[in-house]
Amino acid sequence: MIKKILGLSIIVLIGAIFLLSFKKKEAFDYSAYSTEGLDLYYIAPNFAEIEDAYNDTYVSPKLGKSYLGFKEAVAFKESRGDYGVINQFGYLGKYQFGKGTLALIGIRDIQQFLDNPSLQEKAFYANLCRNKWVLRRDIKWFVGKTINGVEVTESGILAAAHLAGPGSVKKYLRSGGVEGFADAFGTTIRYYMKRFKGYDTSSVIAKRRARVKRSYTDL
Repeated sequence: MIKKILGLSIIVLIGAIFLLSFKKKEAFDYSAYSTEGLDLYYIAPNFAEIEDAYNDTYVSPKLGKSYLGFKEAVAFKESRGDYGVINQFGYLGKYQFGKGTLALIGIRDIQQFLDNPSLQEKAFYANLCRNKWVLRRDIKWFVGKTINGVEVTESGILAAAHLAGPGSVKKYLRSGGVEGFADAFGTTIRYYMKRFKGYDTSSVIAKRRARVKRSYTDL
């Protein structure tokens, strides 16, 4: 008796599966999964600056290799963009200026400098202009060449001068990379020339006596 019941159950199950296989499948309602109204171009704010692990350069997705991209990349490396920071060695602001460099471009009020983002941006540009004048011949001679495995570019030279001073960069280039420099953190001229190569710094005008021009908003 049990065998008959078991046999009938198996026959019923097989029949049910057979019938279901011929049943028309219900149409999938794709409208319930529409992307209408969704922000498909969202960029996470933490990725405003990203590092390319293969060539060790910073590129802003929005600013690219423009001058603005250059200065923001330098600022990110120096201070993560913090206008008010002073590091343990006394370097100041978003671009980590030394007091001596600030004096060269006409800034002596350190507190005013720290409190004024506009003044810091003007200082960065003025210092670039001064460094470009000091290194004008070296830019002409060495851009396009390769030193210590790194292609020399104008932006790389200017970034390295911000790190080490134009005199140290001049020695580095003219010695073929033999006379190097490393700051208190061990950062080298070669590293900055590699990290900040290829940006457009053509808008920086070489000036022998570049100074910060203040407006009433800087006071």
